Amino acid sequence: MLVDLHVHSALSDGTDQPEALVAAAGRAGLSVLALADHDTTAGWARAERAATSAGVRLVPAIEVSTTWRGADVHLLALWPDGQDAALQQLLATVRASRDERVPRILARLREHGVMLSTSEVAQAAGSTRSVGRPHVADALVAAGVVADRDQAFHTWLGEGRPAHVAKAAPDLPDAVRVVRAAGAVPVLAHPWGRGSRAVLDPAALAELAAAGVVGVEVDHVDHDPGARRVLAGLAGELGLVVTGGSDYHGTGKAGVALGQEVTRPDAFAALEEAHDALRRR
Repeated sequence: MLVDLHVHSALSDGTDQPEALVAAAGRAGLSVLALADHDTTAGWARAERAATSAGVRLVPAIEVSTTWRGADVHLLALWPDGQDAALQQLLATVRASRDERVPRILARLREHGVMLSTSEVAQAAGSTRSVGRPHVADALVAAGVVADRDQAFHTWLGEGRPAHVAKAAPDLPDAVRVVRAAGAVPVLAHPWGRGSRAVLDPAALAELAAAGVVGVEVDHVDHDPGARRVLAGLAGELGLVVTGGSDYHGTGKAGVALGQEVTRPDAFAALEEAHDALRRR
């Protein structure tokens, strides 16, 4: 049983349409796949329709953008009620912040002699409901400014780079409360990758566990073996479920394959139990 609890489609910043993504998961031998697009539920219905023929169980999920002590932290919400009004309002607020950020990023680029238009970003974004820096990166690639997304972030868009602009996002404990109220199981995504390790120390993880976080994504490409060992140990001490996910983005994230990182079957069963408990409340 292969369980990948973190993938993205073209409706956020991946490059595969939901149907193609699910079909590829079936070919890769995955039993369970969580479609966790950034701040949107738009791909769920299409992925669910494709899952039956692909022989894959779909877990509807979201990767929610949040902040914690001044740092960007991402939260996986597994099995939320997509009709929950408070959840959809939270997601709409984050997407609006993403939309507002793009012109500011483009203005920063212009200050450094890089001319890129909103229409070029829109073309790169395609069908996405959640426009963000990866789509600006894709527009930079299309314009010949950089070779790929990695270079775009390293040179221009990453934190501390000339065109970086922070986005507004809910406080992490507030987001945990919203997703739990929507019946979702909250899991910290890649907590020790991308600069968030500085704020997600052991004391913070304990505080977040007390606030309702259920799991921590230990097995992720951004975590080296040492980080995984320490995180898994902390998870055990705090009673958190250890999860894994590829964070697959199609061609938007080079060298990452579906099922490259997985969640153990016993851990998936524990997440299901947590979900059942939340639904019974």
